[in-house]
Amino acid sequence: MKAAEAVVETLEALGVERVFGYPGGRVIELFDHLPDSDIDLVRPRDEREASVMAEMHGRLTGQPGVLSGQGPWIGSLGVIGQMEARLASSPMVVLTEASERGDYSTLAPYQQARGDYGGLDLPKILDGVTKEHWFPRTPTETLRSVQLAFKHAVAGRPGPTAVILDGTGVTQAVPEDPTPPVWDPVEQTRTWLSRPTAEDVAAAAEALAAADRPVVVAGNGVHAAKAYDELATVAEAYDAVVTTSYLGKSTFPETDERAAGVIGSFGHEGANQVVSEADTLLVVGCRMNPMDTNWQAPSFIRPDEQTIVHADIDTRNAGWVYPADVGLIGDAKESLRDLAEAGGGDNDWALDRAREARGSFTAPECDSDAEPILPQRAVKEIEAVVDRETIVTADSGNNRFWLLNYLQTPAVRTYFGSGGVGGMGWATPAAVSAALATDKDVIGVAGDGGFAMTMTSVETAVEYGVAPTFVVLNDTSLGMVRQMQAEKNDIAGVEFHDTDFVKVAEGFGAVGRRVTTAEGLAEALREGKASDLPTVVDVRIDREQDMAETLQSSFYAQVGGLHE
Repeated sequence: MKAAEAVVETLEALGVERVFGYPGGRVIELFDHLPDSDIDLVRPRDEREASVMAEMHGRLTGQPGVLSGQGPWIGSLGVIGQMEARLASSPMVVLTEASERGDYSTLAPYQQARGDYGGLDLPKILDGVTKEHWFPRTPTETLRSVQLAFKHAVAGRPGPTAVILDGTGVTQAVPEDPTPPVWDPVEQTRTWLSRPTAEDVAAAAEALAAADRPVVVAGNGVHAAKAYDELATVAEAYDAVVTTSYLGKSTFPETDERAAGVIGSFGHEGANQVVSEADTLLVVGCRMNPMDTNWQAPSFIRPDEQTIVHADIDTRNAGWVYPADVGLIGDAKESLRDLAEAGGGDNDWALDRAREARGSFTAPECDSDAEPILPQRAVKEIEAVVDRETIVTADSGNNRFWLLNYLQTPAVRTYFGSGGVGGMGWATPAAVSAALATDKDVIGVAGDGGFAMTMTSVETAVEYGVAPTFVVLNDTSLGMVRQMQAEKNDIAGVEFHDTDFVKVAEGFGAVGRRVTTAEGLAEALREGKASDLPTVVDVRIDREQDMAETLQSSFYAQVGGLHE
């Protein structure tokens, strides 16, 4: 058996259901064997979209999303999804190749990416974005490298790993009795969960039990560990308010009586105030990056006045930004489970304070019938069709902050946003991937700029028989940047040609609707949800609604309102 066929068998053994990729170079050797396997190939229009689909698959399922394609393009277009996976802790395995040309590789053939003189250095490119990468040169090394890639993608903090296939390492036959041996892939890729020490759990439980105003900050690590039930149990046990980071949105139902919303520089004012008032903070799976912490506004989180318990999978992250009084090092599910069993507490503060904080989920503009549609009202119409079995994917730019503030999620795992590296163009291919991986309704929300970047994903949805609804909050501009202008027209490149997205959708074989009223949007969303075809809803929004001015946290303003 040749190595390429053995790699495909390895993928099958590890339960891989689909590969996201584009044929080219030596990966054609792999793709040649996919039709004979149980693995589906999802081939979008380019490697960028494939990389985002693989990242979203990993984020949603917890199993590595597999990205495959020719080296130079995986190392350029395909880096987008890998960067998001690295910073958003999404498990991904990249199977690519160096486009080597055998004995000609030292003579600079085009596309050659081994890193030799005269060629590109794909290993260096991938080393900058992946957790680990391998460059095997023999069939035995190739099989072991693929196994290790799957193991490291999920071990500890999840992320992307890569195997760069090379010439004979993928085309030659696998030895019948290789030395060193190649073990069973399921056994070789097994991982074990870590958990905090009993002493640290006891110290954390004591701090939370003694708190008068305990607040949880739930981050993306809760998504990664699927520790939703454990989070709810801890909040109940210690009578705590629950806030989330941006990437942690929908780790806790935002309609719950303990929910206070999302913290951060463009988060909920109510949630930010709650964190500031806390006497004890339990931070779970959140790195506390500058946007989460209002760029460390001095009155927001105060380690000299507040007790901080920081739970994280990576010992380096606990106490990274703020000094922690207690560190719980381990998988979020294990840490929260141990904490729930270790004690409890009560107070007269949490439920009333959370109820007050949830007022930030609405504003008078949410009820406006103005034309063009106010973005706040548009989000509320989206919220009206989001139930426990609906997933929303959110792009970068103004749209994600309108969604963050005014879309009140009814259940866990109902919202995922581009917020690792935060690239535009993420939401549309991510919506397609979510539809492929689940039986749920999916709504992908983007601005017109981000949607145009990856709108060929609509065609992919048509081709593979899934039917997300794509909502384009259209202000015919790069809205977030345009609104940064100190004077009119002092930033170049912010205005867009008014593209007819209805015709684009129809050209792809999807349904297209343009709406200018809230009533029209509500109708289009209901029809999109019921349709067997993907639906693109071009929503003409009021471009004068200034996101930063409207949503900027008061704590963020304290540090000069630095932009994200």
